[in-house]
Amino acid sequence: MTITLVRHGEVKEPYIGCYNGHLDIGLSEKGYADAKALAKHFNTSDFDAIFCSDLIRTKETLKQFINSDDVIYTKELREKSWGKHEGLSFDAIIAQNEIQYINFEQWLNALDGEDVEEYTLRVKKFIFEYLPTLKKENILLVTHSGVIKTFITTLKDISLEEAFGISIPYASYVVYNSETKKLDIHD
Repeated sequence: MTITLVRHGEVKEPYIGCYNGHLDIGLSEKGYADAKALAKHFNTSDFDAIFCSDLIRTKETLKQFINSDDVIYTKELREKSWGKHEGLSFDAIIAQNEIQYINFEQWLNALDGEDVEEYTLRVKKFIFEYLPTLKKENILLVTHSGVIKTFITTLKDISLEEAFGISIPYASYVVYNSETKKLDIHD
């Protein structure tokens, strides 16, 4: 089975570099252009299953490069919810003086929203338990950076902190082949 994970295109200006989580925000003009450029790499016939996060930024990304009525939109591919911290940058959260950064794990657990363990379990169950039951050869997931990095933690047996150090730019994609165990990042 081959799984291709695409990160959505660039979001609108005020949200770049923020903890956007479940905020339902659209793409910037650059985001649309970058998503259209993905058409050079993919077409609908490449995939026998297509899943997309149900948030606008992923839907808008997918529509720029894949034209299919067979897309399944799911909450399982959403980014982690950041609760009251959604839409805020690291600096804006620090400026609130409610929490301070001591280390990566402490920071993630201190932020509001979905529990980190519940989030990672949600992502891993969908990708590593649900998708194999479909018996499909080539699956496309249009999702978010955090989901892709959570996927990478399992494949490379690294911590979430290490995975968050890996660059997954807007409108980039990762291809994983479960037979060869090969992971390629395309940015």
